[in-house]
Amino acid sequence: MKKIIKHYTDTLNYELEKTARLMRMLSIQLFEKLEIVLNIDEYAALDTISCNESICQRDLAKLILKDRANTGRIIKTLEEKGLITRFISTKNNRLVRKMSITETGYEMLRTINKKIENYVYETKQIVAEQEVAAICTSLKRLRERFENLIELKI
Repeated sequence: MKKIIKHYTDTLNYELEKTARLMRMLSIQLFEKLEIVLNIDEYAALDTISCNESICQRDLAKLILKDRANTGRIIKTLEEKGLITRFISTKNNRLVRKMSITETGYEMLRTINKKIENYVYETKQIVAEQEVAAICTSLKRLRERFENLIELKI
């Protein structure tokens, strides 16, 4: 017999969404407090590009869960700041614009990571490292299952 949900606020969806929004708000406030010149979306994109050299816009959009238009704006900003460079490559006999991080981009990442390091450490004081690892593992498994159910239209 199925259990009837009385309220959306009693669901896993609600708890995950609320936690994700809270974490995003905390990140935005942290970046403002530390006067980091990138916003959280630009930082996420730059970090993702640094881990995925020669990535195309579509693949980046899928990894940062932004539509291609927003991803394009983020890429343009990062390129204007000299943090990434774009180039033409071929994929399946088609021309594709790809990007890679510049040395200036790597330096920016190192600077930001150094600035936020203490705050990441404070998070570890709130949640034990073993709990963080367990939570990340569980969330990754959950996300992978959801990815099999959803068609990302990016």
